[in-house]
Amino acid sequence: MRALFIVIRLLGAAAIVAAIVAQLANNFAYWGANDIGPASALLVNFFSYFTIDSNVLSVVSFLVGVVFLIQRKDDSARWGVFRASVTAYMTVTFIVYNTLLRSVNVADGLVVPWTNEVLHVVGPLLIIVDWLFAPGRRRLEWKAIWTIIVFPLVWAIYTMIRGPIAYNHLLDQPTWYPYPFLNPANSPEGYVSVAFYVVLIAAIIGGVGAAIIWVTRRPNTRWPLPAAK
Repeated sequence: MRALFIVIRLLGAAAIVAAIVAQLANNFAYWGANDIGPASALLVNFFSYFTIDSNVLSVVSFLVGVVFLIQRKDDSARWGVFRASVTAYMTVTFIVYNTLLRSVNVADGLVVPWTNEVLHVVGPLLIIVDWLFAPGRRRLEWKAIWTIIVFPLVWAIYTMIRGPIAYNHLLDQPTWYPYPFLNPANSPEGYVSVAFYVVLIAAIIGGVGAAIIWVTRRPNTRWPLPAAK
């Protein structure tokens, strides 16, 4: 079982890194060919997407998790909460993309199709499988939910502060938001609509986080290996 998940974690990390690098390189090439804007703006925008941030954290989770498996260690208390947080973020990435963003049109040539699937579908599913079945998962306390929601809250605040002052070089507009539903200009209700989506996503993250913690607290949570004492 450990050997299987060492392979899964290494392959998952490699696939996500490949997707991030390929998409970033494609973005740089697209911006350069169309003389869109400075590379610094592209780089900051790229890493302002919740999807990208979640996937970067997933790479960390996979690689450190490989070390735990090789050393035959169960998750430590803090690492268990970190893994739970990453699982929640990637699950929400999967849900939001496939319900709100899959049909959103982007400029031709800007998105590498296979990277979209890796970052929004393959990566999240691997993280979920890893959480449910990989050896070493430990029982978490309910208070861990507060740690899980910290990063999404900080990201949302950062996004809403930066959005009105960040220039959208791609569309030549004075504001930039990573997702259409966060831009108040895209809805007649403006910030009321944005607030609805923020609250909705927060509720989803909280619900997913609670479900992830619940999994560790089930009577059979000690399978396939005993949790750390």
